[in-house]
Amino acid sequence: MGFNNPDISWGELERRLSGRPHDGRLVDPLAGDGSDSPAWSRKRAPYVGPDTGRRAGRVPYAELHCHSNFSFLDGASHPEELAEEAARLGLEALALTDHNGFYGVVRFAEAARAVDLPTIFGAELTLAEPGRALERPGPADPAGRHLVILARNPRGYALLGRAISEGQLAGEKGAPRIPYERLVELGGQGTGDHWAVLTACRKGPVPAALMNDGPVAARHELARLVSDFGRSNVFVELWDHGLPMDSVRNDAMAELALQVGVDIIATGNVHHHSVARKRLASAMAAVRARRSLDEIDGWLPPAGMHLRSGEEQAFRFRRYPGVVQRAYELGMDCAFDLSLVAPNLPPYPCPDGLDEMGYLRRLVEEGGTRRYGPRSAERVEGAWAQLDRELDLIDELGFPGYFLVVWDIVDFCRRADILCQGRGSAANSAVCFALGITNADAVSLGLLFERFLSPERDGPPDIDIDI
Repeated sequence: MGFNNPDISWGELERRLSGRPHDGRLVDPLAGDGSDSPAWSRKRAPYVGPDTGRRAGRVPYAELHCHSNFSFLDGASHPEELAEEAARLGLEALALTDHNGFYGVVRFAEAARAVDLPTIFGAELTLAEPGRALERPGPADPAGRHLVILARNPRGYALLGRAISEGQLAGEKGAPRIPYERLVELGGQGTGDHWAVLTACRKGPVPAALMNDGPVAARHELARLVSDFGRSNVFVELWDHGLPMDSVRNDAMAELALQVGVDIIATGNVHHHSVARKRLASAMAAVRARRSLDEIDGWLPPAGMHLRSGEEQAFRFRRYPGVVQRAYELGMDCAFDLSLVAPNLPPYPCPDGLDEMGYLRRLVEEGGTRRYGPRSAERVEGAWAQLDRELDLIDELGFPGYFLVVWDIVDFCRRADILCQGRGSAANSAVCFALGITNADAVSLGLLFERFLSPERDGPPDIDIDI
């Protein structure tokens, strides 16, 4: 097939891409097939893992540098595929380090939990360089320095998330700006051991300096990382994809680590779960560069960017004793379940020394009087009894702050003359009606409050607001 003119008809090509069968039967174009289409992903079914669990590896190893297809046009495997393959290979843990974001961590965590695989969360960040303009997709080898950061604990996850958010807001879509100096402020030496910093791929400050300017410049970059993040938090990363210069680079990187006095780890710098996914990775690289496969041939990803077992990595890095074991130890130090970072709402700033429940009761008292009249002369029979019952349950379940935050959003919209309307099961709540979040009188309409909130439900209630 040529790049512009396929050797089949466009009608046949469209049929294959859309999944239509040969017999002309129609299929639902919105039916979920596991892809990332909005129609499917919005109500994605819970992940169901394979029947086989994680096998025990003969050589303990944790993969600490791994991209999923959430690294757009770079990673070529779904997070679920990576987790399943890591479990099949007997890895002790797996890190997800997509470019400049945590986009795939929920799917990754669900799949890893199903196959009993410990999870590590990180990101490969593209550092903002002074004087360099934002770069759009197109170059076969986009510029920019990379740094891999792993969260050692939930606090590290939160700090890394803050760095990513700030970088995305400061840049443009697809081109975040994450200053190195800001990373040092958030997770550098003196802030606590919340991050593990890896020297990253060939675009990392140390490997890039080594290849472009020599060992002296590379040693300077490595010493800078140690000075900024602490010796115990910086790790020289070795990877081997079978390219001619891999061994030369790894020898030089290992020597630098010994000179500066930092640990060395082995990684796979993984971009897909299996060897078979190499062809897709090549096609994606061509699309990213907006070139044909022939034109980009010299820049295509190598064949060895798939997950490997501990045994394979131990054999591959046999010239560097201990690097596979150290990767395992660091992985175990960084592994935690994503449920530990489930966000809690910040405390709501309540006036007059009131706590959240006291302030919510005051607002409901004021709103209930407007909606239903005073307690002594209610206009709707049973309204105040229902409000009190709902408030007691909200207090019991610990959700007063949640209702205050939603009320604050709605109140701001109303004062700013922004059309705002609550809907969904929140319409079953008299408290939401009293607060002005919804305009349906749940008491008069006889709506069932338990459809909205009950002790049997997990998590906070679901209040949908159209703005």
